[in-house]
Amino acid sequence: MASSQPGFKTIKEHSIELAPALWEMGFRPFYLLASLFAALSIPLWVARYAGYLPAPYLPGALWHGYEMLFGYTTAVIAGFLLTAVRTWSGQLTPTRLPLAGLALLWLLGRIVVLMPYPLAAIIINVSFPLAVAIAIAVPLIKAANRRNYFAVVLLILMASASLMFQLTTIGVVAWPGYFSLQVGLDLVLLIMVVIAGRVIPMFTNNAISGTKATRNSYVEKTALAGVIFLLVADILQPPPQVITLIAGATAAAHTVRLFLWQPWRTIQTPLVWILHAAYAWVIAYLVLRGLASNGLAAPSVAIHALTVGAIGSVTIGMMARTSLGHTGHRRR
Repeated sequence: MASSQPGFKTIKEHSIELAPALWEMGFRPFYLLASLFAALSIPLWVARYAGYLPAPYLPGALWHGYEMLFGYTTAVIAGFLLTAVRTWSGQLTPTRLPLAGLALLWLLGRIVVLMPYPLAAIIINVSFPLAVAIAIAVPLIKAANRRNYFAVVLLILMASASLMFQLTTIGVVAWPGYFSLQVGLDLVLLIMVVIAGRVIPMFTNNAISGTKATRNSYVEKTALAGVIFLLVADILQPPPQVITLIAGATAAAHTVRLFLWQPWRTIQTPLVWILHAAYAWVIAYLVLRGLASNGLAAPSVAIHALTVGAIGSVTIGMMARTSLGHTGHRRR
């Protein structure tokens, strides 16, 4: 029986077909592309700075921030969600040509943002998270998996943040570009803490005998609400004292949350402790963010605690776990 959605096949349909390994699962092309881009981004930046590449419409620091967030990080998120939604819904996400099309769209975004063509960059880079949102929405809706609709909403919000950033950069919207980057970081932070709450306690208990990583309903709600409040505050731009209060309270909630997951028991299990370490960086970021809002720490230090520390660690950890788990290798 043919599938009603091109590119979205049932498990049974897919089991009798062969496809090149790279295009069988979403994590394969996107983890590969993200890793290559992370390695190439520094020489690209140097080449641009030295004048060997055409003058782009994004200045150096803004290009770096935009590409690390909406290039590298979004690619990892796409790879994770395109893979995880299979498990969540029991349906297949795009394979073969549809998956290759998504990868090509992401790659075009990385190329065009280096060129002086802002309209093309806006269209392509906003289209990518929207396309991924559609790609995961179809199987989630078919399976009536309402619990995970949040991922679709967050991808749409990521596309909106990308659009706002680029519109402010070309002067269409009178809003500082770094505000949109901060909102984008808040959205990534929200994705991280939601997924972390689901998987880190489970991974910890499954990997380490005798561990009792737990979740407390009150702590969970408080920790997630704090991140949402921080997101709203970054949109509304209240006085710095408000940011400090929200960030401090949220850091306290996430500290309790991490303590309940018993991170000290994971030292001998690298694939688990890297996730706990990433979460510790989330707490460090929140503390530094509160300090930075009152001039007690450099904003760039807070940002890099989140990006290099938390996002860097969690993407390494999740890419390793996903790759091993979905290719039949033992996860140690």
